[in-house]
Amino acid sequence: MASVRDRITLTGLRVRANHGVFDFERNDGQTFVIDVVAHVDLAPAAAGDALERTVHYGVLAQQVHDAVAADPVDLIETVAERVAAVALAHEAVELVEVTVHKPEAPIAVAFDDVSVTVVRGRA
Repeated sequence: MASVRDRITLTGLRVRANHGVFDFERNDGQTFVIDVVAHVDLAPAAAGDALERTVHYGVLAQQVHDAVAADPVDLIETVAERVAAVALAHEAVELVEVTVHKPEAPIAVAFDDVSVTVVRGRA
């Protein structure tokens, strides 16, 4: 495995989706905020100024958006796993950290954010 100190970071991707355990969450939807840190050896891309030797962050952002927007599930943990799989489908990604924020979570007390984070690598 090459250097996992290099990374591409997507912060604050906003996606309207219908995940949640309650009927109103499934019916009305809410905004989820996604952070992705993809650990990639960036040296080959930088050395040759070659996009094909890295991960196109615009493509990754769209794939993450589409994965979060699709097929409602109960848990944001499941959403995070889905996003991790999307990132790891890129051959250059060695390790990925995904945080799914649910700022509109149905919680009865005041709060700023609820999130889950998963860290996944190649098997």
